[in-house]
Amino acid sequence: MNPVVVALLIPFLGTALGSAFVFFMKREMPPLVQKILLGFASGVMVAASVWSLIIPAIGMGEGAKAVVAPTIGLLAGFAFLLLIDYVTPHIHPVGGPEGPKSRLSRTAKLALAVTIHNFPEGMAVGVAIAGALTADFRLAGALALSLGIAIQNVPEGAIISMPLRAEGNSRLRAFGIGALSGIVEPIGGALVLLLATSIIGIMPYMLAFAAGAMLYVVVDELVPEYSQGRHSNIGTVGFALGFALMMVLDVLLG
Repeated sequence: MNPVVVALLIPFLGTALGSAFVFFMKREMPPLVQKILLGFASGVMVAASVWSLIIPAIGMGEGAKAVVAPTIGLLAGFAFLLLIDYVTPHIHPVGGPEGPKSRLSRTAKLALAVTIHNFPEGMAVGVAIAGALTADFRLAGALALSLGIAIQNVPEGAIISMPLRAEGNSRLRAFGIGALSGIVEPIGGALVLLLATSIIGIMPYMLAFAAGAMLYVVVDELVPEYSQGRHSNIGTVGFALGFALMMVLDVLLG
């Protein structure tokens, strides 16, 4: 299969895999497994953001001015995700303070929130691929970034499909809704690729923007998720392993 298509589809497949847990598990994903996955994905995404997005963006400039476009793009990426978080309500777990009567509403909002967050993640993969196709960057970096996003999508798919099942939906319906929350990722990536030829001039901004969006997800969502409660250290171990793996891949495939 074309590696570009693979890179676009991998994040969606991660969401689908997490949603498929509804066929095999009666309860939510074990916290230990979730923490190691989130930690590993965080490490991969941070390393990929630096080596596959920020450093190439800096390399496209010259002298001291080389950091101007990446800095602007990076901060814009953070600001964009911050805006999304501001307009998208944070959802408490099912059965939380709001009580069981609002379960369906919260699950629907959760699915919407995950879907909205997935779109810029898909765009980030599209930007990395566009850089590989138009600016002689490494496609391996885009694949690694795509893999990191897919790993963190696994628990996201599960936290949508499993509450839906608990509310009485069939396993197939719960899986379908959970998986569909990730379909916007290849769509977002494909849209960026369609515009690839027209964004070459602003590629440093776009690469750093994608990095900012990814780093925001890591800092605001993934790190707090795996660093709280029991087994928090296992998430840190996962981060180290993910970061080290991406570093090795960057050297070997670079």
